[in-house]
This record gives sequence, C-alpha cells and structure tokens, in this order.
Amino acid sequence: MKLWDKGIPINKRIENFTIGRDRELDLLLAKYDILGTIAHIIMLEKIELITGDELIRLRNELKAIYKQIEKGHFVIDEGIEDVHSQIEFLITQKVGEAGKKIHSARSRNDQVLLDIKLYSRAKLLDVADSVNRLFLTLIDLSEKHKDKLMPGYTHLQVAMPSSFGLWFGAYAESLSDDLHLLAAAYKIVNQNPLGSAAGYGSSFPIDRDLTTKLLGFDTMNYNVVYAQMGRGKTERAVTAALGLIASTISKLAYDACLFMNQNFGFVSLPDEFTTGSSIMPHKKNPDVFELIRAKCNKIQALANEMTLISNNLTSGYFRDYQILKEQYLESFDSLIDCMDIAKYALQKIRIKEDILENDLYKYVFSVEELNKEVLKGKPFREAYKLVGERIQKGDFSPDKKINHVHAGSIGNLCNNEIKKKFTSAFTFFNRGEIEKSEKELLN
Repeated sequence: MKLWDKGIPINKRIENFTIGRDRELDLLLAKYDILGTIAHIIMLEKIELITGDELIRLRNELKAIYKQIEKGHFVIDEGIEDVHSQIEFLITQKVGEAGKKIHSARSRNDQVLLDIKLYSRAKLLDVADSVNRLFLTLIDLSEKHKDKLMPGYTHLQVAMPSSFGLWFGAYAESLSDDLHLLAAAYKIVNQNPLGSAAGYGSSFPIDRDLTTKLLGFDTMNYNVVYAQMGRGKTERAVTAALGLIASTISKLAYDACLFMNQNFGFVSLPDEFTTGSSIMPHKKNPDVFELIRAKCNKIQALANEMTLISNNLTSGYFRDYQILKEQYLESFDSLIDCMDIAKYALQKIRIKEDILENDLYKYVFSVEELNKEVLKGKPFREAYKLVGERIQKGDFSPDKKINHVHAGSIGNLCNNEIKKKFTSAFTFFNRGEIEKSEKELLN
C-alpha cells in the first residue's frame, strides 16, 4: 500500500531504492504518528469533515495501535511503504470507509514533519535528563576531589597547578553552556507544522490552533511554506546542539585516556572496566573512553551532513529529505548512551594522590614563585627574570603551597554558581506539559 498509489505498478528495483530504510526507521516514529493523527481527527470532527461517531471509532483504533507500539508488537508489513501507510491500512481494515478519511486536509509531507518534531522533542527531553545526570556526577566529583592537585598544561607542556576539582568542574560548566544551546534547539523544534500539508496549506477550514494546543506545542510554524522549509533546518539546529554536547564529552574522554597513560598515571579505572591485548599480558586499555570519543566525534559530524543534504534545495519538498532520517533519528540514543556510560565510568574512577610532590612537576610552581616575588615588591618583569634564572641554574626549589582564592580558581571553584547556571537552562525542559498533552490525546 502506498498513499500515492494510482494503480500503476512501480519498478521493483526503483521501489526498493526509493523506500530505502524507511520501514526500519519509521518504527521509531510510529507512536508519534499516532499522536499526530489523533490530534488531526479531533480537528477534522470539529470542522465537520468526520462525524462524532467516526471520531470515536477512529480514536479507539488509534489508541489500540498505540498500545501495540508500546508493547513492541507493531510492524510495517512487506509491501507497505511507510508508517503512515501502515497505520492508515490498519485503521481502514478495522473501521472501513471512515479510515480513508484520516488523511483529509494533510499531506504525507506534514505528517513526516510533525512526526520528526514530536520525536525530536521527546528525545531532546531525554538528552537533557542525561546531561543533568552527568552534570551532577561531575559536580560531585569536583567537590570530592577539590583539594587534590594535578599539573595543568598548555601546548601539552607542564604549565601551572590545577586540581581535579577544577578539571571535573570545567566539564560540568561546559555542559551548562551546552544545555543552553540544546534549549534553543528545543524551542525551534517545539512548533507545530501540521496543516502545512504539501507546503501550501489546504482549502479546508482547518483549525491549526487546535492541533497546536492538543499536541502541546508552544506555538506553530505559521507560514506553510516555511513549515516545509523547516525540514532540514530542524535537523541542522538539533544536531548542532547535540554536537556541542558531544564535543564536551569527547574532550573529557580524551583527557581521561591521556591521564590513564602510564607516563601520566593521574587516574585509573578498575580492572573490570578495561580491556586487554591478545599478545601483551600487561595491557589495561581505556576502550570505554576511546569509544565514547569516537562516537561523540561521529555525532559532531552530523550537523555538517544535515547541511550538505539540505542546503542546496529551493523551497518546497524534495525526496532528498528522506536521507536526513538515516543518521538523525538514531543520534539521540547514541549521545545518551555515551553520556550515561561516561557517568558510570567516572563514578568508579580512581584519583592518584600527591601528584605534584614528584619533582617532575616542580616547575609547575614557577608562576607561584614569581607572584610571591611580586607580592614582596618586585616589578613583574624583574620577578619573571629572577625566577627564570633560578630555573636555568638548576636551583629552583618551590615550597609547593597554593593560594588561589579568586572566583573559579583552585581555592574557590564556584560550583554553587555553576549549579545555578545549569539549573537556569535545565528548568526550560518541561516534560510535564508534554506528558499531559499525550495523556489527554490517549484518554
């Protein structure tokens, strides 16, 4: 069954190529297609394109299919092109002619748009929750290890004193900024495209305000041409936000791999969290962090992929958009998996004590010694030269005491302020309103 079928058989090879992975990927959209269809038929009954009795029968069957989807029993049959066709086929089987009315005043174009918006909205909430879990872990680790010093690096050369409190806290604050961009993507997503049909609206007197309210959207994509132009733009905005989070996690994973290296030895994982070598008995490899890094780098590439597929198209719909789904729909769970496994591994990480007691890192205190000379009254440039001469002569012996008190430094991490910054972004994601609208549609 095809919604566009006019009785002319299509070449099988062409059909297989054009359908691609749609049947597989559309299973991810199935529950959202049901929700969108329920909202649509409620609106159709209001404008008298279907009767009250038809609405009841159609809605009951749609709710039954929704339950099948929730239980994992829903499939798209061979010969059925996509999820929209499958649902219309099942409804028509059950309620007869009334089932053929559910497509009135809409196109498969705005069905797909709507499904992707609803799916993206739900998944962005899941991503925000995962970011929150990782954030709280990082803040806890920052507080727990705030007094444990480590060397900081510039150019991968020993630079100045740092601490594990600073290290963990830096990634926590990075996530707070990432979450602000995720909130912006969520705002772009949370607009109703239903009613744009094929991109030019409908001659039926449809009520777009009603479907916007029923589906829990903040507002609608008002201009119907722009609603269709949103295909590709939505994916680009979302993957840019996902990519920013992924960049934070990737950098964290890279640091962890580096610090686990025996030449550093700053951190370690329990043996059961590492893998070995087939020929080197001593190996304890940080594969978990390496794979997090690789998967997050893959996610960062998605925004460019979305751009290249969609940016050279004029206004209006093109089949090119179908390809956007292939990486996009699965990217959310991939990022969530990376964040959750990072959280799990970090909770078991072991921190080496007294790292800076090793003379290998004595020059990390050069700026501390310079600053002490300045506090005694020496001009900065003279103090800089004096400490440099001591280092060159080999008689540099710092006392290794740290006295950093300004905001955001070793002695004043500002974790409470970072929590406030994060919370201001996290409270934007309101799952309650979305769940309320879904329950009302399914009652």
